Amino acid sequence: MWRTVWECSVLTIGRWRSRFIRSGVDGLLDEPRPGAPPKIKRRAVEKAVTLTLESKPRDATHWSTRALAKRVGLSRSSVARIWRAFGLRPHRSESFKLSTDPLLIERVGTSSGLSGSA
Repeated sequence: MWRTVWECSVLTIGRWRSRFIRSGVDGLLDEPRPGAPPKIKRRAVEKAVTLTLESKPRDATHWSTRALAKRVGLSRSSVARIWRAFGLRPHRSESFKLSTDPLLIERVGTSSGLSGSA
């Protein structure tokens, strides 16, 4: 029954069950992922997202990856990855809206893998 509701394997359900039995609800929190830690610091991600959502450059109607990368001190590809992780598309002016959600970075940052240590 649960397998069809959550669309996951029996192995995954078994892991969750074991973690819950061992550690309670805290055991269901996401565990650290293998691989290299993120190289982009959380502050830089926050600054890039905040600038994208809450401001515009002086000489343009929206941020470009180049302009934002220069302002924040990241590479263009890093800005593009951040925008992709947060679902931001400021060049799509007819559909792009500035966010008023103060917890957006917390909600998306923890699941995107981009938020490294501060």
